[in-house]
Amino acid sequence: MKLVKSLAFVLTIITASSCKDVKNASPSEKVSEENIKIKKHKDMNILFVLTSHDKLGDTGKKTGFWVEEFANPYYTLLDKGATITIATPKGGAAPIDPSSDSPDTATAATERFDKDDEAQARIANTKKLADMNPDDFDAVFYPGGHGPLWDLANDATSIALIEKFNSQEKPIAFVCHAPAALKGVKNTNGNPLVKGKKVTGFTNTEEAAVQLTDVVPFLVEDMLKENGGIYSKKEDWAAYAIQDGNLITGQNPASSELVAEKLLEILK
Repeated sequence: MKLVKSLAFVLTIITASSCKDVKNASPSEKVSEENIKIKKHKDMNILFVLTSHDKLGDTGKKTGFWVEEFANPYYTLLDKGATITIATPKGGAAPIDPSSDSPDTATAATERFDKDDEAQARIANTKKLADMNPDDFDAVFYPGGHGPLWDLANDATSIALIEKFNSQEKPIAFVCHAPAALKGVKNTNGNPLVKGKKVTGFTNTEEAAVQLTDVVPFLVEDMLKENGGIYSKKEDWAAYAIQDGNLITGQNPASSELVAEKLLEILK
């Protein structure tokens, strides 16, 4: 009986000691655990790829990237702790489509961009796309504007980069005219990457509405369908984005936030 009481006493001492150790974990250990959690949430290295093309066909007008399609995803992801690198085929200044930089197209995100000296400087000094290594990033995002129809659609570096991201099963996201960059991209089987994939992008009727059907080198909707994409859309100018595996596409400028949110959800 004395032996039983002694064992019970020893077990009580051991249990109490263990609880005391847990409660008395050092502040540095607790901070370390919190840092690990924060790092896990914020460890998002995202490559933004913008166009270098600034001529709107033979119209004599300028084009480039659409500000809202850059600014909204940029701040949506930046505010969640993402590290963002911006690159273009030529490097240097990325051209802004003048049509997207007016009071009529202003949003909260574009107004924030207009006041953000750091973001403005980054747009004026983008990295060269050929210097980017997909292994250094967790995802890639392509904002639209009409520019990508002329350069990114045929850029061998961009095509190879998207194919590498896709082979690594990393998120690849595009909005509005940016799916043009998928035109020559193949999947690991050698078929068009969008073949059999649910996709969207700037619609034929939206292109007609801005009177550029006969100016652009090709229509995004037609190209996606011709490459075997399972294309869908909502009414003109409605916000719409769709995800199929690691591929995310958005229909128009109003869809940029939806694309960013879907990208963020994958990266969490």
